[in-house]
Amino acid sequence: MRIRVVHETIYTYEQPARGLVQVLRLTPRDHDGQYVRTWRIDTTVDGRLTAREDGFGNVVHWFTPDEAADALTIRVTGEVDTDDTNGIVRGTVERLPDQFYLRDTDLCAASPELHAFAERVATEGDGAVLALLHRLMSAVQNAVAYEPGPASNAVPAAKAFAAGSGVCQDLAHVFIAAARHIGIPARYVAGYRARDDGQADVEAPHGWVEALVPDLGWVAFDPCYDVSPADNYIRVATGLDYLGAAPIRGSRTGGGTETLDVKLRVEQGRASAQS
Repeated sequence: MRIRVVHETIYTYEQPARGLVQVLRLTPRDHDGQYVRTWRIDTTVDGRLTAREDGFGNVVHWFTPDEAADALTIRVTGEVDTDDTNGIVRGTVERLPDQFYLRDTDLCAASPELHAFAERVATEGDGAVLALLHRLMSAVQNAVAYEPGPASNAVPAAKAFAAGSGVCQDLAHVFIAAARHIGIPARYVAGYRARDDGQADVEAPHGWVEALVPDLGWVAFDPCYDVSPADNYIRVATGLDYLGAAPIRGSRTGGGTETLDVKLRVEQGRASAQS
């Protein structure tokens, strides 16, 4: 499948913002099942865009404008060819040991209730890790209703689990917290998902999970839809939780009240046959 993305993040400030620094994890990398044909980042304000790699192996750009601005739009456009790998993730850049992904974070800390949930899922069926993780994915979807919304609405896993509803980041964090509690390394994945109904306009970038399966390696799970991500997904960045893989994080001095708007189109088509 060929997926085309147009992603605009639009900031407006009450007053010109100074000392603006934006950290962008908006650039996918090639791996098995994902080939980046074209990809670019543009901004409406002149400045310096510097590329580097973070500790997770993500491509990161740092953007610093040349002068104070009262508005900024960051525009991403690109095309990616994808193949369905049945959720198995191979050929990725790995900078950290697998056991690193057992670490707790504030967003993935589990409550006693979430611990009990994870233990119940682990013991109620086939004990093989892959089967257990598929069971966990379904259990998370049943326990926490998916409500589309911006990532800024995300809350810690224990709070989302207690509420019984959340945005995609919340379901991912609940899955991660449960998996880590039963000893399975798991990480957050940020990226894009083309809708199954062909509608190109989507509300926000998507988030899902990868967990480590013996003899298979990292395998992707999306508890929002109870599926293993297929060729309608573009994998962009990973982290211990959403904050480590967030598309944009930044800081500024002044500027007063900030208004944020996101416009995103993720359009799927058919990739050309390779000769």
